Amino acid sequence: MDSDYLDQGLKDFSGYIVVDELYDGPFCVLLLVDGRKGRRLLYEVLDYDPDQGDIRRFLARFQELLRARGLKVRGVTTDGSALYPEPIQEVFGTEVPHQVCRFHVLADITLAALHALAQVRKRLRTQLPKLGRGRPSRQAAPLIRRKKRAEQHLGKLFEHRYLFVQHGLSATERNTLKRLSRRHSELRHLREMMDEVYRLFDRRCRTDTALAKLAHLRRRVRRFRRLQTALRPLFGPNLEKALLFLDDRQLSGTSNAVERGNRRYRKMQQAVYRVRTHEHIEQRLALDLAREAHAPGRQATEHTLRAQAQSR
Repeated sequence: MDSDYLDQGLKDFSGYIVVDELYDGPFCVLLLVDGRKGRRLLYEVLDYDPDQGDIRRFLARFQELLRARGLKVRGVTTDGSALYPEPIQEVFGTEVPHQVCRFHVLADITLAALHALAQVRKRLRTQLPKLGRGRPSRQAAPLIRRKKRAEQHLGKLFEHRYLFVQHGLSATERNTLKRLSRRHSELRHLREMMDEVYRLFDRRCRTDTALAKLAHLRRRVRRFRRLQTALRPLFGPNLEKALLFLDDRQLSGTSNAVERGNRRYRKMQQAVYRVRTHEHIEQRLALDLAREAHAPGRQATEHTLRAQAQSR
């Protein structure tokens, strides 16, 4: 990477970085971005899937660049991958907070909640009335109606399953949810637990307050064995790390700063999907970084031309 680009990118370095890996066929691109500025600072293209040793060397390389300029890292944000915790502590020290992207954590919990809902639907389906073979008798008419209503209810549970994990609900959606969870206390508790999960990430709270709420939520989940088995992500260590941003307003709570660049990379690769060599990937990344370096001048030129056009 050009030293001039690094000097320009680290000139107003915020101290908070976001690290992620991008897989492209047999290649893997390690990316490091300024979490506050959203500017890519370092990348490395590998011909294989990385391990903790590769992450450690990548972070140590960036640490040496910072030391040469008298800078230091104040916080790191990554996804929930197991590649990062140990290398981050070894390179930057235990005093540097390691934030796990809350979007990745919420996605895991939401998926687990939907699996729990699917298990409830499956169990209710096994409880449907059994009908004998052949033409039903007149005495079986109430049983047929009961089975039909139960099947319609199961269909509505599937159709409106998103209501059990959606963050904000309107009054109409809450009424629909209330009808669906009637006579099913397990479903009501599942929705209440999701509301408590979303309240953990309220910016008005501090990390200690959120951790106390999390401990209470875990005790509540343990009272329901079926939910406890399905909601395993609530007991993982990544959830605690996803709450660190509540005490530091500058720490990036998500990995969006690096994900934006990843989406741009994938979009560019769609047009040249046949180009998959180590050299071409590095050239494409270097071209994208050069575009970012000239962005301020390009914006100033556009502003000047727009002002001249308006003055005429």
